[in-house]
Amino acid sequence: MSETARPTAGATQNGATAPADQGQDPDPAPPAVAGRRALYLALGVVLLALNLRPALVAVSPLADTIRDDSGMSAAATSLLTALPLLCFGLLAPVAPRLGRRFGMERALFGTMALICAGTALRMLDSVVALFAGTLVIGAGIAVANVLLPGLIKRDFPAKAGLMTGLYSMSLFGGAALAAGVTLPVQQAADMNWRTTLACWGALALIALLVWLPRIRSRTRVGAAPARQAAHPVRGLWRSPLAWQVTAYMGLQSLNYYAAAAWLPTVFQDAGMAPGDAGWMLSFSSLLGIAGSFLAPVTVGRRLRSGALATLGAALCALGFGGLLAAPVGGAYLWMTLLGLGQGAAISLALLFIVQRAPDARHAAQLSSMSQCFGYILAATGPTVLGAVHDASHSWTVPLVLLLALLVPQVAVGLGAARDKHVAGVGRAGRAPGPGPGIA
Repeated sequence: MSETARPTAGATQNGATAPADQGQDPDPAPPAVAGRRALYLALGVVLLALNLRPALVAVSPLADTIRDDSGMSAAATSLLTALPLLCFGLLAPVAPRLGRRFGMERALFGTMALICAGTALRMLDSVVALFAGTLVIGAGIAVANVLLPGLIKRDFPAKAGLMTGLYSMSLFGGAALAAGVTLPVQQAADMNWRTTLACWGALALIALLVWLPRIRSRTRVGAAPARQAAHPVRGLWRSPLAWQVTAYMGLQSLNYYAAAAWLPTVFQDAGMAPGDAGWMLSFSSLLGIAGSFLAPVTVGRRLRSGALATLGAALCALGFGGLLAAPVGGAYLWMTLLGLGQGAAISLALLFIVQRAPDARHAAQLSSMSQCFGYILAATGPTVLGAVHDASHSWTVPLVLLLALLVPQVAVGLGAARDKHVAGVGRAGRAPGPGPGIA
């Protein structure tokens, strides 16, 4: 099915379409929350989002210690980062069904319970338990990744921009926190690496307790969305534009997670102290917050999204090139460039999903497709980089490989930036008509 030109009538500057025509009969949305209830829910969202990266990122500063203690190779150790990414991709299509079956609040409560359980499992003195706990954590994060944006859209329709900003800040903030304080906490408390990883379960436990009152509210999607979900859009797998959006999501995720998995080790092998090396990753994540905010604000005002995709990749290329030339001497500059570039790329990947979808049903299907295939692609990054390092006995070839992958990232980014909509076939083979817009 070929792509359709994007309609201009009723479109807003940020790519969202105007409200549905009066002749349509969309299922009414529940009333937005307000007052103290809104503040409490916002706190819950922030705490949930803070837990979606630390258990994954905290492995990176401890990678050398874990490898030395367990006897695993670099490639095997990198699976502790790659396995959750596989969960992100494989469980993306399942998450909406869980939200409908149990209610969004209960499903999100379950994600924090899984993170707590997986963290406890990783405390056992067993490599099998370490990987099993990592899989459980990955399953919890994967479902929350999909459900939280839907919760924000449903309960904060008038504050969607603010809440999405808080959500993005929490994601990057959680990653920065884990990268920056994991080693200092271990050294200050003189803990082993298993106990250090388990400390991040306390953050998930706090989120679990704060979210507990929310499980009394069991929500389901209304009749019209349920009927739509029962007949998903077909034909996106034959859409070049949909695959370009998916490939951009995957390549920028591969770039981010592969770098996050090994950058502290790169710095340590270049002579930097372990604590300082972990701080470099944290510093980069802090800059990623700025990049993720600046990108969607800039698109359509000063730069086109294709130009921004190129600029983000160029910043990353300068960062990786600097790491090849002088990893320690210019560390702060290289991490600034990487943080801004990676932050812009992540927010642009999410923006492409919204802009390239003609309606909410296509957006849901495109989001599922891009997360499923994109994260599966991203999961190969840490493992491949670790294997290349083991084979070459240096970080030169892995960094050159990351540089080379920026070329196809720019290519698919330019394709995904085309001002068109993906096209699919709906129920009974009919092309989609106009539908409710997405903000």
